[in-house]
Amino acid sequence: MARHIYPCPLRWSDMDAFGHVNNVTFLRYLEEARVDFMWRLAPGNGSDAFTGGVVVARHEIDYLKPLVHRHSPVTVETWVTEIKAAYLTLRYEIKDEDALYVRAATRIVPYDLDQSRPRRVSPEEEKFLTEYLEPDPVKKSAGKAAAKSGGSAGGAGGAGRPEGAVAV
Repeated sequence: MARHIYPCPLRWSDMDAFGHVNNVTFLRYLEEARVDFMWRLAPGNGSDAFTGGVVVARHEIDYLKPLVHRHSPVTVETWVTEIKAAYLTLRYEIKDEDALYVRAATRIVPYDLDQSRPRRVSPEEEKFLTEYLEPDPVKKSAGKAAAKSGGSAGGAGGAGRPEGAVAV
């Protein structure tokens, strides 16, 4: 199981009025790492993996610690936690040797730009993604908690989810 490592530079303009990296900027850091992962690594030697297009269907971000501007980059680790026929889930950690700033996830849907519709994950894409596949620690722990309580995290009544949250 491998993780993609992206050294992400910080820019002075990334800070907000409170002197730390703005929450929206973290989405840009994830995007930079994702683009490097999917369009620099995946295509390799003339491959057409992901060149047909993808769209972001969902982001989840947990902000764990403020990040302030500095000259050294932060590390964005990216890996795959789920590969389905028509989508995949990437997880990320934004960190350095001293701290973990963000944990995040993105659901990606392969997209046919010519026909303006979602498409299936190709066998070539799946082969590439499998090299970075790790079990999702969030879903794994949620499943254990549901088993302990006798319910299921995605069952009727929304067990294991905040009020108003829906299972996807």
